[in-house]
Amino acid sequence: MPELPEVETVKAGLAPVMEGQVIVRADVNRPDLRWPFPDAMAARLTGTRVLGLRRRSKYILADLDSGETLLIHLGMSGRMLISGHQVGAFHHPHPAPAKHDHVVLYMANGARITFNDARRFGAMDLLPTHRQDDHWLIRDLGPEPLGNSFHAPYLIARLKGRKTPIKSALLDQRVVAGLGNIYVCEVLFRAGIHPARKSDRISADRIAGLVPLVRDVLGEAIAAGGSSLRDYRQADGELGYFQHVFQVYGRDGAACLTPRCEKKIQRIVQAGRSSFFCPQCQR
Repeated sequence: MPELPEVETVKAGLAPVMEGQVIVRADVNRPDLRWPFPDAMAARLTGTRVLGLRRRSKYILADLDSGETLLIHLGMSGRMLISGHQVGAFHHPHPAPAKHDHVVLYMANGARITFNDARRFGAMDLLPTHRQDDHWLIRDLGPEPLGNSFHAPYLIARLKGRKTPIKSALLDQRVVAGLGNIYVCEVLFRAGIHPARKSDRISADRIAGLVPLVRDVLGEAIAAGGSSLRDYRQADGELGYFQHVFQVYGRDGAACLTPRCEKKIQRIVQAGRSSFFCPQCQR
């Protein structure tokens, strides 16, 4: 599933062709994805102007001049693809309609934005912009890891007394929004913390040290266009490349990259998810 860096990258790719533009036509080709689409979604989108794009956790939010906000969740395999408009140095002509093109937005500038989702785990919804924080997908989210509300005192207080593994605690979207499996593995490796260590067994200083590491890893991944594993593509169709500098994720059986460490990366399963770590560098 795309994590914060991938969603941020897609949002940044969509912004130049959507912000300030009118949706002259919206085609909704099925009644649902992971959940049913809102009533009259095509009609409610058609003729509206996109005032701006934002990201909250793993959701893209498009504010409309109708007073509603379009919420987009990419799910496991969802892609927002741009065609018919100059994207960077390349012009992408409109491709022929594809089987899994579920929602298509035709913009006044000639761009076409296609939400293609083969597995149909993605979602779209329309919500009142002024009440977005009440939406059931957003209301319980923790602070943004790149925002000012995510800081050492907050994380220390939030994890105090928690007996859950630190990996699970950081994946809890109520603790911090947008972190996913890939980047938590990478953060814990840099911190030298074993993913199974209980949160209440980690010193306050080490927990505080996680905050800048989270920011560093996410910032590097965003700069790299995210990580392309299986289905993820940027909005212009290009691959991200942060996966080429993974230090632990997906590297089970490979040598640890820490100088003079002779151990191999191991994999364990926690709450149904794979965790990758070095048994010597992470304690």
